[in-house]
Amino acid sequence: MPLGVVVRKTPGVTRWAKWCWKAVAVLPGAGQAHWKLLREEGGVQEFHAATVMLELHGAECEAYLSGLADKVPAIYVVMRSKNDPLDPLDVLVATASPFEAQDYTDNGEDIVEKVPMPEGLVAWVRDFADKYYEEEVFVKRRRDKKRIDIVEHGIGDARIQQLSDVYRAPKRQEPAA
Repeated sequence: MPLGVVVRKTPGVTRWAKWCWKAVAVLPGAGQAHWKLLREEGGVQEFHAATVMLELHGAECEAYLSGLADKVPAIYVVMRSKNDPLDPLDVLVATASPFEAQDYTDNGEDIVEKVPMPEGLVAWVRDFADKYYEEEVFVKRRRDKKRIDIVEHGIGDARIQQLSDVYRAPKRQEPAA
């Protein structure tokens, strides 16, 4: 599903950050856009920054259900800063999986924003997850029959290559003169 990402630009609160960028909404079914100004009020601007595809995968159903169980279900928007004033952020991906979003936070370069999911999108993701979710069957691991509690102190030395006398201590080698 195409998903438009709305990004809000507000004045920075420190002298080191002139602007603060934050993903604040998603637009399900949006058309293509590239930093289209939607609204401006009191120095705050909202842009339709980009439209990305929201892809759902059957293997991620457990993650989707986990995200939908939150108090406020969310879409996670992943963005990366660029040094271009006309194109300040690159919207990489939007995902409904909190597990995938967590993976993007590991590199430290990406900005991951949690955006509330609209009601219709919640229903769409829930229907998909309910249809394709397969509970993983628990398989109890069986122990092998090898006894690991037997200890034989002093038997063998890894430095001795002979099998004839495992109790013999290794001899000290004298340096060649």
